[in-house]
Amino acid sequence: MCSRCGGVVLASSKKDGDWAKEIYPDSMVVDEAVPEPARTYLNQAIDSLHSPAGSVMLSASSVDAMLKVKLYREGSLYSRINKAVEDHLITQEMSQWAHEVRLDAKDQRHADEKVTLPTSDDAKRCIDFVLAFGEFLFVLPSRVKSGLANASKEEDKGASEK
Repeated sequence: MCSRCGGVVLASSKKDGDWAKEIYPDSMVVDEAVPEPARTYLNQAIDSLHSPAGSVMLSASSVDAMLKVKLYREGSLYSRINKAVEDHLITQEMSQWAHEVRLDAKDQRHADEKVTLPTSDDAKRCIDFVLAFGEFLFVLPSRVKSGLANASKEEDKGASEK
């Protein structure tokens, strides 16, 4: 049983009692490199996939929080996303996806009668983007920094052994 939603989980292994090689559905984990409160918003979006409208709004809150961590705090989320592209923090394509998440959340916040409610697939699409956004802005830079630090330690160790 899924610890997040209580739904059914299927797993397989080569031998009975062995470690699971495959798990369905895949579990979504938010890396610790994603700073607070963006990580909490994203975890809550994942936890509320069963309530797609809420999940979509939480996904947009996570995008907003990530940009604020990167010091994009002025103006609306719309203008902050555009400023992040202008400053080459994110690509044009990433901004298009971020705007989709923003608009999906805006539709829900304003209860626009002309817009249909999002599905679980819509919410999952938003979460997938925010996970990728966090990976790009925080996780990959953290891994690069860690890798460079480890390489530097190895160089220092090699130099001291000579």
